[in-house]
Amino acid sequence: MKKITILSLAVAALFSLPAYAQVKVAQLDGISGPFANVGEQQRKTLLAMFDDVNAKGGLNGQKLELVTIDGKGSPQDSLNAFKQAVDQGIRIVTQGNSSAVAAALSDAVAKYNQRNPASPVLYLNHSGIDNDLTNSKCNFWHFRFDPNVDMKVEAITSELVKNKNIKSVYLINQNYALGQQASAAAKRIIPSRRADIKIVGDDLHPFGQVKDFSSYAAKIKASGADAILTGNWGNDLSLLVKALKDANVSVAIYTIYGSGFGAPTAIKENGVDHLKVMSVWNPNIKNDKSEEFANEFKKKYGIELYFHQIRTMIQMLAAAANKSKSNDPKTIAYALEGMKFQADTGDAEMRKSDHQILLPMFLSTMKKTASNGGPADVKYDSEGTGVVGFQVDSKIEASVSTVATTCQMVRP
Repeated sequence: MKKITILSLAVAALFSLPAYAQVKVAQLDGISGPFANVGEQQRKTLLAMFDDVNAKGGLNGQKLELVTIDGKGSPQDSLNAFKQAVDQGIRIVTQGNSSAVAAALSDAVAKYNQRNPASPVLYLNHSGIDNDLTNSKCNFWHFRFDPNVDMKVEAITSELVKNKNIKSVYLINQNYALGQQASAAAKRIIPSRRADIKIVGDDLHPFGQVKDFSSYAAKIKASGADAILTGNWGNDLSLLVKALKDANVSVAIYTIYGSGFGAPTAIKENGVDHLKVMSVWNPNIKNDKSEEFANEFKKKYGIELYFHQIRTMIQMLAAAANKSKSNDPKTIAYALEGMKFQADTGDAEMRKSDHQILLPMFLSTMKKTASNGGPADVKYDSEGTGVVGFQVDSKIEASVSTVATTCQMVRP
């Protein structure tokens, strides 16, 4: 009778639980508005990574569940989305599509946690690269999984200065935080690496408003620049490259976002042999440990994997939770900071002092794909163009791009 009673209690307890416990994560990126396609691609990458982690046991046996709340790409709407998330009891949020939104969310999360120390929220920033987020505006609850602007410019210039034929560089950037920081970093870093290189132009143009870059292309041509460095993305990059092609300017164009956001689709052959990009991953890298995942992702969603940093982010989240044997956000945060992790592309570290990830990057050049007469190692195309992809020029280790931080971290 005693055994029957114990068995009955166990069965009752089993049926009182949900089918499986879940750890909900709220995505607050904009999935409507002008950059909806970007937010949707990020959503699909998160879903694919949740499936990947859940297939391996999840977080301490609990499955990850994605809850997407449309932040509409604006700080105010994203703050409203954050409130909805915490009202639903969600204690891990992620976002990265806009550094302005990232700054607002980081501040909101910190303030919320001060008011609610017993139920804090963890913020995982996958793509917002404004320098200040891990410097003057750093906080314990914010972790960034993409190199910041200064780090990317450090990596770009470390390769640019190796070309002895480059004696002059023209800077052209969108006139907002990212572009301003890219310009400032280039003007500071290039002379420190090679004093003989001159900055022969430094344009900041309206963000997303220029429909014809021919006047800028004419200025660049007249300057005699040997290379161009730009943080532009989207149409501002595509239209710039087209204008340069039309003006017969065939110098190297060093970019941060040349392999995504529609740029390869719009640029295609116009960028072959000239367009370069600094990225955290490339489907054509050697010994790619993400190849199977990337191929399955493309097969399922019909788009290529671009936000590889989201893969690293979720892998590190799972590793931190499982290592600490806890899914509590505060415990995970302490496990994440200082974590050294073997990412698919090499050694990665979440720097303890500012919660900025340090990891390898790759400089690549747009080429025709192997199937289209290009180099044999350009196996995969970009954005389904079928004609162009990126050939890896070099791998830049984290030690090369690491920059000091001014963060004064305050821990709970």
